[in-house]
Amino acid sequence: MRDIHSQTKRLVAIGAAALAADNTPAAIDLRGYDAAEILLDIGIGGITFDATNKVEFKLTHSDDDSTYTAVTVEDMLGLASVGTGGIIKSLVAAHAAAAVYRFGYRGNKRYLKLLADFSGTHGTATPIAASVLVSHGSVKAEANQA
Repeated sequence: MRDIHSQTKRLVAIGAAALAADNTPAAIDLRGYDAAEILLDIGIGGITFDATNKVEFKLTHSDDDSTYTAVTVEDMLGLASVGTGGIIKSLVAAHAAAAVYRFGYRGNKRYLKLLADFSGTHGTATPIAASVLVSHGSVKAEANQA
């Protein structure tokens, strides 16, 4: 078995919580790493999502942690398209079972932010968590995070 434990580090993008409104995105600093994977965990939908009552996950990136722009499909792996504003995942239909999603980032910016953008009415929260797995770092080996 190969060791990925010593070569990766997990950073929190959206702390695990039941959300019914937008999160405040944290800046994820990719300095010192050459690879990043966005990991999105979504629990059973608190509501039945539709075109009005939805959650859109928007990924933006920046060189200076000040001016952020939306990612494009060229910045991503594992996606056929990216929606307006950097939408990498949309919840617009019933989400009856917990699921995990992953998206590769291949852009060349230093910082990432992930926003869970809620639209419409969300009377019941939806469990959400997101992290960024970074690898190919200049630090060898990564410190344990347990």
